[in-house]
Amino acid sequence: MAVFRSYLSEFCLVVFVGLLALGGCSDPAVQQAPMAFEPADEVPTDVTDLPQTPDVAGPDTSPQQPAEKRASPPAEKPAEKPAEKPAEKPAVQHPANRLAKETSPYLLMHAHNPVDWHPWDAEALEKARQEDKVIFLSIGYSSCHWCHVMERESFMDEEIAAFLNKHFICIKVDREERPDVDGIYMAAVQLTTGRGGWPMSVFMTPGARPFFGATYFPARDGDRPQMPGFLTVIQRIQTFWESQREDFNKQADQITEAVKSHLDGRRPRSINPLDSRLLSRVQAKLAEDFDPTYGGFSSRAEDPNAPKFPVPSNLMFLLYRMEQETLAQDQRDEARQMLVHSLERMAMGGIRDHLAGGFHRYSVDRFWRIPHFEKMLYDNGQLATVYAEAHRLTGRDDFRRVLVEMLDFVLREMTSPEGGFYSALDADSEGEEGKFYRWTKEEVVEELTEEEFELFAAIYGLDQDPNFEGEFYAPQLSMSLSELGVKRELTAEQLDGQLQSLRSKLLAVRDKRVRPLTDTKVLTGWNGLMIRGLADAGRVLQDDRYVAAAQRAAEFVLAKLRTPTGRLLRTYGQGKAQLNAYLDDYAFLIDGLIGVYLASGEERWLQIADSLMQGQLAHFWDADNGGFFFTSDDHESLLARGKNPADSARPSGNSVSAQNLVFLGEQLGNSDYLAKAKATIQAVSGVLDGSPDVAPRMVLALAATLQEGGEAETGSDLPPEPPAP
Repeated sequence: MAVFRSYLSEFCLVVFVGLLALGGCSDPAVQQAPMAFEPADEVPTDVTDLPQTPDVAGPDTSPQQPAEKRASPPAEKPAEKPAEKPAEKPAVQHPANRLAKETSPYLLMHAHNPVDWHPWDAEALEKARQEDKVIFLSIGYSSCHWCHVMERESFMDEEIAAFLNKHFICIKVDREERPDVDGIYMAAVQLTTGRGGWPMSVFMTPGARPFFGATYFPARDGDRPQMPGFLTVIQRIQTFWESQREDFNKQADQITEAVKSHLDGRRPRSINPLDSRLLSRVQAKLAEDFDPTYGGFSSRAEDPNAPKFPVPSNLMFLLYRMEQETLAQDQRDEARQMLVHSLERMAMGGIRDHLAGGFHRYSVDRFWRIPHFEKMLYDNGQLATVYAEAHRLTGRDDFRRVLVEMLDFVLREMTSPEGGFYSALDADSEGEEGKFYRWTKEEVVEELTEEEFELFAAIYGLDQDPNFEGEFYAPQLSMSLSELGVKRELTAEQLDGQLQSLRSKLLAVRDKRVRPLTDTKVLTGWNGLMIRGLADAGRVLQDDRYVAAAQRAAEFVLAKLRTPTGRLLRTYGQGKAQLNAYLDDYAFLIDGLIGVYLASGEERWLQIADSLMQGQLAHFWDADNGGFFFTSDDHESLLARGKNPADSARPSGNSVSAQNLVFLGEQLGNSDYLAKAKATIQAVSGVLDGSPDVAPRMVLALAATLQEGGEAETGSDLPPEPPAP
C-alpha cells in the first residue's frame, strides 16, 4: 500500500480520514484467526452501527464508545442522540432508474434516486470498461439505518448525483441478495482499513478492482464532525484518477492480489490431532468473554458501551455441553450457567420486543437495554432452536413463553401468504430509528387506566428515568417475571396473565403507527434457519402448529426456489425467483429439512435433504483441499472464490454442512458423507487448532465425528497434567 500512502500529504487530508471514519451498520465482531474469512459479513475488529469519529482529533468516540446511541450504566441517565440533519424532500419526483426492475426492497428504495444506478450485472461492468470510468459500488441492505441516512442525504442530492452520473458508473447491491459480491469487497475494505460496515462505499477501476473503500459518508464537509463530505470525496477521487491513474491502478493491483490471497480457500493444516480437547478450549474462551452480570459474550464485557449480539452458535455449543453426561460436572454446570443467564438477560432486555414478541438484531450496550431495532429472520430462527432446547433441558416455563411469543410474531408478521418467510423488519420508520417501538410515559398513560399504568410501569421500567434518547422508553424487565411475581405474591404465570391485556392494548396502539419497512424478499438459506427453529419448537413443545408451519415453508421453498433440474435459487420476490444459490442456502435448508424430519418422522424430508446434499457436493465441493466453496462451480466469475469456516450472527455454511454430512451419513449409512464431513473439518484444522472459538459449530461437527468413531469425552476433556519432575 506504499504507493497509495505516499499521497497522504494531500489526498488523505480529505479522503483518507474517511477510512478511519468507518461506521455504518455491522455484524458481531469476530476474533480474527490466522486467516480471515469470506463472505465478510462479520468484521474482524469491534465496530458499531454508528459513524465513527477518527482518532486524529476531537472527543473519544472510537468504536469502543458509540457516539449517537451511547448506553449508560444503570445509575446514569443516557446521553441524548445528536440531532440528525433533516431529510430534504426532493422538489420533483425523479424518473425511475434501472433499479425499478429489481425485486429487492433495498434496491427498489433507490429506484427514484437521481443517481443513475445500475444493479450488479454484466451490462454495468461492460459499460465501465467501454467508457473507461471509475466504478462506485454501494452495498447495503434494507434494515440498515445508516444506509437510509446516506440514501436521503447523498443519493437524493442533485449536485452529488450529477457528479456521480458524469464521472462514475454507479452500482447498487443488496448484500443479502449478493453476499458473494459483498464478501469480496468487504474483504478489500477490511484489509486496507481494519474495519467495515454498511453502507459500504467502494471505488474501483473499470475492471472492478478496488482501490479505495470506506462506509458511510455525510453529504458535505461539516455535516458531521471530523468526517469528510461525500461530495468532496468523489471530487477528489476523480481528480486523482485523472492525474495519477497509473498509481491508482498499481494500488488496485496490490489490493486485488491481497483479496485473492485472503479468500482463495487455502487454510493451514494443523500438525496436531483434532480431538475432544478443542471443546474445552471453546468453553474456556466463552467463559473468558462471558459477562457474569448481564450475560452474553464480549471481549469488552465490562465496557457499558460494548455492543452485544446473541450469537446463537455460542449458545448452541453450550446446549451441547450441558447434555454431555460423560463430561465433568463442573464443566456442565459452567455451560448451564452461561447459557441460562444469557437467555434470561436477553429475554428481560430491550433487545426483546415485549409487546409483539421476537428479538431485535443486537443491543448497542452491555445491558441488552437499547436494541438496534431491526428484526432479522435469521436471528429469530436460530433463537427459536436455542430457547426450545433450553426449555427441554431446564423445564423452565419462561423460556417456553419467550419461544411461543417469538414464533407467533414470526408467523403473524414475517410470513408470506404463500408460507415463505420474509427477511427482515426495518429499524426505521418516518426517517427515525426505533420510532415505531419507543414510548413516552405520556403515551402509555393515555392508553391505560391509573391502576394498569402503575402495574405496567413497575414491571417494564417506566417508573424509572427514560432509557432511550431523552424522553423515550424501550420497555424491558428489571428482573425476571418469577422474581417480580414474588414481590407481588404472584406466580410468574399469574403476573404474566395480568400483563397480557396491558400489552395487547399497547400493541394495538403501536400497530396503528407508521410501520417500518418489511423486507419481503424470501431467502432460501434464511428460510432454512427459520424452518429448523419452528420444527425444533414443534418437536419440543409437541405443538403441531409449528411443525405444520415449518413443513409449509419447506414446501414453498422447494416449489418456488428450485429449478426443474433440482438446483436451488437464492431469492424470491414479486413472484420471481432468481440468482444462483450459495453454500449457505444449501446448508441451512438441508439443516431445516433435517429438523422437519426429526419433528414429523416423515422419511421424505430425509430423502429430499439427501438429494440436495448430493447437489451441494457436485457444485460446491473443493476436491483439492476439502470443504466447500461459498459459490458454485458454474457461478459468475469474480475476483476470488472463497470459503468461510467462521460462525457469527449466522453460522458458517461449512460448519453446518459438516454437521449435516454426519447426520445424513449416520441415518443413511453413507460412509462417503462421513468421510466428507471429516475432510471438511480437516480443511480448517489449522483454524480450529489456533482459534477454535471462531467456529463453535465446526467444533460440534468434530464432536459428532468423534462420537461416530467411538471416541467419547470422559471426565474433563482437558489434557492431563504433566508428570512431576
